[in-house]
Amino acid sequence: DLKGFVKKLWGWCWQVVLRNDDQKGFKVLPWRWVVERTFAWMLHARRLNKDYEKNRMNSQSMVYIAMISVMLKRC
Repeated sequence: DLKGFVKKLWGWCWQVVLRNDDQKGFKVLPWRWVVERTFAWMLHARRLNKDYEKNRMNSQSMVYIAMISVMLKRC
């Protein structure tokens, strides 16, 4: 299963956050905004907007470069 795979590979705890069925309207789910904000920061890099890379390692390197630039701007 995915939860066991993530735990074995990275040591992370995978948690799915669901909203209540009786809830109507918009409510911010815990920690979801952190993930969405990070994806938004990464998509500012033009090479990550579309899947230009044919090699998985090149794509991973572009993610690292995009996040390095984000971290440097925050210093």
